[in-house]
Amino acid sequence: MTEAAERAEEREPGSAPPRPSLPRPVRLPGRLLAPAFGLTVLLLIAPAATAASAVPAWPAWSLVAAAGLSFVGTVLTARRDRPGVRPLTVAFVALLAAVTVTAALAYRTDGWQTLFSLLSVAVALVLPVRAAPPLVAVTAVLATIVPVHGSFGEALWGAALTTFLAGITTYGFRRMGEVIEELGRTREALAVAAVSAERLRFSRDLHDLLGHTLSMVVVKAEAVRRLAPRDTEAAMRHAADIEAIGRQALTEVREAVTGYRDASLASELDSARAALASAGVDCVVKESGPALSRETDMLLSWVVREGVTNVVRHSGARRCVITLRRDRDPVLVEIGDDGTGAVAGEEDGSGLRGLRERLTAAGGRLTAVRGPRGFVLTAEIPHAGVDDDDDRKDGL
Repeated sequence: MTEAAERAEEREPGSAPPRPSLPRPVRLPGRLLAPAFGLTVLLLIAPAATAASAVPAWPAWSLVAAAGLSFVGTVLTARRDRPGVRPLTVAFVALLAAVTVTAALAYRTDGWQTLFSLLSVAVALVLPVRAAPPLVAVTAVLATIVPVHGSFGEALWGAALTTFLAGITTYGFRRMGEVIEELGRTREALAVAAVSAERLRFSRDLHDLLGHTLSMVVVKAEAVRRLAPRDTEAAMRHAADIEAIGRQALTEVREAVTGYRDASLASELDSARAALASAGVDCVVKESGPALSRETDMLLSWVVREGVTNVVRHSGARRCVITLRRDRDPVLVEIGDDGTGAVAGEEDGSGLRGLRERLTAAGGRLTAVRGPRGFVLTAEIPHAGVDDDDDRKDGL
């Protein structure tokens, strides 16, 4: 896990996800510093050797020192974060250009030609990405026309070509380094987004699990409280049910934490019948159509779980009808009751919001409306086909 993902995990539960950070200002990648300074030394060898034989020597050495210092200043000032090119960096590039042209015009020897390559490298390293290649070409042209010794062909295929290749190669390494850094930042951002999405999914699953189970526990506990004074045996049966429900809830939570829980529509319908019966609600299940794919089956099980939970907790209904039509596309599941629960148009609870997010992600939709005889929850999910494993289980 990256540092960004670890930072996301360390945030307090329930806290809002971090705002997307603004893109970092582009700067000279650090991995290019050592090659740049090494290239500086190589390109200054020829001018230094020429300066050693010059008479007088101090003006030539001054030009060599000025070229080296201006290049180092260019690189170091470009290392700082900036929204654009720093004026000081541009000043150092201009100084290096002036030193290069002055040395070429003053001494007219081949030993100073490598300063054009040094200037081309500086331009490719620090100037704006779009401007650098054209300016590298301009530097190569200067390497051709500024020297007044030798033939034009020698200058073109010697100094100009060397200058252009030095600059354009440096520019390629610069762009590659910037892309690598940008990919690293993108990977960190994706890690943070993945952690946030996984946390949202897990909190939604945990709500769906515990909301249904705790509703059953409350209903059973109310039954125990009512029956305890007059029917001890019935109260004990409900208490045993509470214990079994609690153990099952612990198992489901452990499975959800490890990511292995796979909801089953058949088992969820059985649980729905038991929960509604415990709440004193008649349950009618109408099914039609063949088996579904595992993904669709799991989504429908969440719909049944959340719908039945709402009937038990909020509706005050006497009858609940669960209709499942698997022979149409999209697959339809409808949970209707004759109660007096929340009216249509009220803000959805977190359970319905989470369920709507699940269905939307799968291309389906969820509607909850007040019908003529109660509240109706309807979910439609695109048909994903029959699961092969289900066929084999049925002996097909």
